[in-house]
Amino acid sequence: MRLEVKKYLYDIQRAVNLLTEFTLGKTFADYEREAMLRAAVEREFEVIGEAMNRLVKADALVAARISEYQRIIAFRNILIHQYTDVDDRLVWDVVATKLPTLAQEVGALLDDGCA
Repeated sequence: MRLEVKKYLYDIQRAVNLLTEFTLGKTFADYEREAMLRAAVEREFEVIGEAMNRLVKADALVAARISEYQRIIAFRNILIHQYTDVDDRLVWDVVATKLPTLAQEVGALLDDGCA
């Protein structure tokens, strides 16, 4: 596994783990109410999107093995560049419905050593 590719996958995995830790036992109401939680969640999604963007440039074939990798990058761009339009419900939905799949896919890539 190329070191650069492995680093980006580990960065994604770490951010996913932090997101899981930050949101464990939390509800959407908590997310809406707690500015620090929202900031932390958005920051880790930014890290995931940036690492994914760099992964695409380093090894597009590995990136393509992550479902919705293009949407992950687009989501990061919205968080960074259109921060005034961020929909908290959408962010929370991504935490609840998309994060487990991303964790599984990145973990499998690292376990397989295919990167």
